[in-house]
Amino acid sequence: MLFPSNIFLFCFLPVVLVLYYGGCHVLLKNHMGAKNILLLIASLIFYAYGEGWNLILLIVSIGMNYVFGLLLERLTGAGTHSGGNGGILSVTSEKAGGERTGVKRSGWRRTVFVLALAGNLGMLFVFKYLDFVIANSNRFFHANLPLTEIALPIGISFFTFQALSYIIDVYRGTVRVQRDPVKLGLYIALFPQLVAGPVVRYDAIEKQMDERKESYLLFGEGVVRFIVGLGKKVLLADTMALFASRILTEISGGSSISVSMAWLGAVAYTLQIYYDFSGYSDMAIGLGKMFGFTFMENFNYPYISKSVSEFWRRWHISIATWFRDYVYIPLGGNTHDWRIYRNIFVVWLLTGLWHGAGWTYIMWGMLYFVVLVAERLTGLGRKRKLPPVVDHIYTMLIVIVGMAIFMSPSLSVAMQYLRNMFGIGAAGVVDAVTVFYLKDNWIFFTLAVLFVTPIGKKLEKISWLYQILLGFVLLLSIVYILKGNYSPFIYFSF
Repeated sequence: MLFPSNIFLFCFLPVVLVLYYGGCHVLLKNHMGAKNILLLIASLIFYAYGEGWNLILLIVSIGMNYVFGLLLERLTGAGTHSGGNGGILSVTSEKAGGERTGVKRSGWRRTVFVLALAGNLGMLFVFKYLDFVIANSNRFFHANLPLTEIALPIGISFFTFQALSYIIDVYRGTVRVQRDPVKLGLYIALFPQLVAGPVVRYDAIEKQMDERKESYLLFGEGVVRFIVGLGKKVLLADTMALFASRILTEISGGSSISVSMAWLGAVAYTLQIYYDFSGYSDMAIGLGKMFGFTFMENFNYPYISKSVSEFWRRWHISIATWFRDYVYIPLGGNTHDWRIYRNIFVVWLLTGLWHGAGWTYIMWGMLYFVVLVAERLTGLGRKRKLPPVVDHIYTMLIVIVGMAIFMSPSLSVAMQYLRNMFGIGAAGVVDAVTVFYLKDNWIFFTLAVLFVTPIGKKLEKISWLYQILLGFVLLLSIVYILKGNYSPFIYFSF
């Protein structure tokens, strides 16, 4: 079910809000348990509407991690204690005869933890990466294995990573086990951020499931945030998608295009993916506020960055934080020897693969590995060496080139696209089609470039103007939705 759709805006969301604030809030005396049950049922219906039988996969993930969490708790007892940096820290008791119960418990506990990781990652591997491995085995080792052709369940990367953060934190001892299956299910499946994030950490939402306070102010903030996200997606992201997809289709079909057309397509996609994904995040955060939840911010104007390092502190913050806390730091983090480059390599290899099972995603990840290592070696991004405008241009060139790779369906298409961008085999430098696109749609490109900056924050201070703009954005977005002029979110495929 898409947020910018008739069924969600005019049926699902109003019904859930009425039941939440009418039934649970008024009739059941604001009973938090009933609210949680309602939201869990609504979330499962939300997922089932578009994914059908894949709902079973989501329920299995909830049940599996619930059981593994209880087992980890059961094996944390006499003879052991947990610590925030890595699970079992010490053995404190022995049985008569010298049998160390703490060692036994820690051994079984590690086994359960490994099984939990294997269960979550194994499920993700089968649905997302198995065919990629089979296809490459057939290609490089001349095997003749049939592809499974299993459809990728929407949101599996997001809800799996949320489940993993819960299991890892329970093992480390930084959060308490959730004994209520409804609450754990709600954490993993809560519909605002279920299918495209932000990736919410369990410790950030644990208390909110029991103690959140709804208010008119918070609800109003949520509505405003949702409208902003809706406008980003429907009015800007989907408009930019028209240009990016047309130009990519020409390249994929074997046609050479002009340098200007190649850059226009890459810039359009760069704007599209920002408004698409940050728009979803805004809507998710806004919906959360409507029900009393506060989710972490996922974007902080990444396109104003003056280094690639800064860009990744501002873009997709929740997943960057996840890889930092659960991969980079456990590997050793910012060590002062060669291992830091190994750590960066592993993180960016996994980041590329997380986005998709394809060589273009790996190539994209390796581009950022090389650039981030270069910035670390030169001090760029930490010690200002160039004028700010030069830093910004350099950063955006790297990002746009990276997006050209990211958007391409194969390595061959990516290489052809990059060659055209830099004039190798291109059909001229500037062509009439590029000029036509820009002249006919300059207002959309202007607005898209303008609103990647914090200008929206400044408009908020002019209350009356901001309210008029919000009303206009909502009205125009609804018109586009009723006409059917919207498309699925890009990150649904990840």
